[in-house]
Amino acid sequence: MKFNEKLLALRKKQGLSQEELGMELQVSRQTISKWESGQSYPDFQRLVLLSDYLGISLDELVKDIDVQDIREKNLTDEKVSSIYSDLENIKNLFGKCWKIINYTVIIMIIFTMLTFIAHLLFPDAEFLWRTY
Repeated sequence: MKFNEKLLALRKKQGLSQEELGMELQVSRQTISKWESGQSYPDFQRLVLLSDYLGISLDELVKDIDVQDIREKNLTDEKVSSIYSDLENIKNLFGKCWKIINYTVIIMIIFTMLTFIAHLLFPDAEFLWRTY
C-alpha cells in the first residue's frame, strides 16, 4: 500500500477529517489532501508528528514508499517553485521599467510645458527659439 493510500485509510479509521488532522500537524486541509492524493509528501518532521499522532511507528507509516517517486515529486515542486520565482522576478523588472518610462514621459511633458511658458513670457528672445 502506498503512503497516500495508507494515510487516507488511517485518517478515516480514526474518524478524522482532513481539517482536524491538518490542525494537529499545523498544516492546511489542502496539504493533507495533497498528501492523500499523492501530489506531495510531508517532510520528515511532519512524518514523525503524523506517526506519533496516529499511534503507529514511523516504519509502519512510510513502509513501501517509492523513494524515487518522492524525489521526482520534490524535483517537480522545485521546478514549479523556480518558475514562479522567475515570473515574479520578471514582473518586478517589468514594474521597474514601467516606472522609468512613466518618469521619462512626465519629465518630457514638464520640459515641453516649461518651454511653452518660456516662449509665452519671452516671445522676442530669438536666441531661445533659433533653429539651425
